[in-house]
Amino acid sequence: MIFENQLALVTGASRGIGAATAIALAEKGAHVILTARTAKDLEEIEDKIHQAGGNATIAPLDLTDGDSIGRLAQAISERWEALDIMVLNAGMLGTLGPVPTIDGKEFNSVLTLNLLAQQALIAGFDPMMRKSDNARLLAITSSVGRSPRPFWGAYGASKAALETLVISYGEEMRNLGKLRTAIINPGRTRTDMRAKAYPGEDPQSVKSPEVVANRMVEILASDFETGERFDIS
Repeated sequence: MIFENQLALVTGASRGIGAATAIALAEKGAHVILTARTAKDLEEIEDKIHQAGGNATIAPLDLTDGDSIGRLAQAISERWEALDIMVLNAGMLGTLGPVPTIDGKEFNSVLTLNLLAQQALIAGFDPMMRKSDNARLLAITSSVGRSPRPFWGAYGASKAALETLVISYGEEMRNLGKLRTAIINPGRTRTDMRAKAYPGEDPQSVKSPEVVANRMVEILASDFETGERFDIS
């Protein structure tokens, strides 16, 4: 129970990598706050955690609503003093296509969820993470954030910006406390987003979300250096 008496927040926790990570953290003793838009899906993951003897609290919200993030942070800080683990997993793929054809309205939605909401989460929970003796923040990225690929411009740009944001935050905190940040590239994983991007791919040909979740638990339990990037094969 390496995370016993620790509080973790996982976004996009209703399915895929987020759900698997929340379950894995709870198995190791953390009290996990699950966030996503759909309450019903969150309740299913919460039930799995409780049935396995773990602890979890659901917090349904739309991360594109900046005010809701602030309200969530306020509510959590009134119940707990410190936040030990934050996993920024929620994201939006958008439509894949050439850069000149990117729809501005959709691109704005991609950037709002993949970047602006992540900054709002960091800002909202920064006071609680500073109170932790060993705060860790992991942000989920994609290889296209570092290696631009044709037709992935919008999504890749949002992830490249997210990486810069999270690593900058880690560097700002390097000499101010024990808060560390890291970037996680999950690679080819069996998720709904992957199925949308590669509709002809056999889902069984790629690894399960549980593989990524278990590796992230290992990283969170380690003394990783702030700003590290981890590729999970």
